[in-house]
Amino acid sequence: MKLHYEAVTDALRQDVLSLRTAKGQEGYIEPVSQCLEEACDDCRWRPVAIYDKDDIVGFAMYGYFLPEYPPDGRLRLDRLLIDARCQRKGYEKATISLYEQFGFAFSGERDTKGEYVMVKEVEK
Repeated sequence: MKLHYEAVTDALRQDVLSLRTAKGQEGYIEPVSQCLEEACDDCRWRPVAIYDKDDIVGFAMYGYFLPEYPPDGRLRLDRLLIDARCQRKGYEKATISLYEQFGFAFSGERDTKGEYVMVKEVEK
């Protein structure tokens, strides 16, 4: 497995729009089309495609939000989706471990949809 992340450009748009959640997971994440619309409406969001070598396997977004999280803001990694055809192949664990590799840990906090939040404490 050789994961890499690519910024979603017009050239990659159709690839990411083809991604789907597995049956029964629809309520856990917004459709990619909605995520891309939100990224267009709010330039703080940066959508990325997740690839294993040349094959697209997923989607995520990240963004830096200052006004909502004073005084220092918060970098949010969000909307992690592994395509239905790629699930149960280790991609979920590999992408979640990415958060941990960067120093993020579960905080016990939940977001507005009830999902667990991971945070990274930074020295000031």
